[in-house]
Amino acid sequence: MTGYGKATAETGNRKVIVEIKSLNSKAMDISTKIIPAYRDKELDIRSRITAALERGKVDFALYIDTAATSGAQAINVPIFKSYLEQIKAVSAETGAPMPEDLFPVILRMPEVLSTNQQEEVSDEEWQAVSAAVDQAINALVDYRKAEGVALEKKFREKISNISALLASVEPYEKERVAKIKERMRTSMLDAVGKNYDENRFEQEMIFYIEKLDISEEKQRLTNHLDYFIKTLEEGHGQGKKLGFIAQEMGREINTLGSKSNQAEMQNIVVRMKDELEQIKEQVLNVM
Repeated sequence: MTGYGKATAETGNRKVIVEIKSLNSKAMDISTKIIPAYRDKELDIRSRITAALERGKVDFALYIDTAATSGAQAINVPIFKSYLEQIKAVSAETGAPMPEDLFPVILRMPEVLSTNQQEEVSDEEWQAVSAAVDQAINALVDYRKAEGVALEKKFREKISNISALLASVEPYEKERVAKIKERMRTSMLDAVGKNYDENRFEQEMIFYIEKLDISEEKQRLTNHLDYFIKTLEEGHGQGKKLGFIAQEMGREINTLGSKSNQAEMQNIVVRMKDELEQIKEQVLNVM
């Protein structure tokens, strides 16, 4: 859910810039920095962001490009005095030395300088800025959509890789049964010699191998892989569902690992886990 959008509005003698960016988050968390002249529009702006983005950690900024704004800059004297008193108080309390030249230091503080002291915003001006807000939001949405296309491609690649790794288990699975049977027979001969019940041995072998059988896990994992792709194709709003499916895939892969009892199969399981972890990391970015 990462994204970025920017737009500008030329209004009379000043240029207003709108910027918005978002990061992944389970809920909607909006942080705004809006110049005082447009502060009363904040609720409207927040409502638009929520409607368009649904969730994410969003930083929104609306400010004036002072370099492009005509008119002399004015000093906000009360704010200047407030910063000056605060600096003096901190210096006295902490023993930190006062800056040699306080003037440029305070002038760089927020809202000390303003190009235009106008606080009233005309309807015509707000219409231009409002359009810029929508443009910035739409640009972020387009950014997210482009990211979504790339994510879908990544998911399909990872699901395909897990499916191929699962298929590569089969030869080792058959070989494993033969090796287990031979190892147990050798152990039996070493322990009791040839004096053992062959039929009983075969029965015990069947019981033991059934406990190590991974047919059901393979089938369930295959179903989860197919369901993941199907859910992916359902479009918007499937992020949490994809996360749940990925968790179920992880359970089956873990069970395969615990039952593998063979180095080659365990190596394959490790590679499957690596592919799945990459899916889990990226599925958090899906709406």
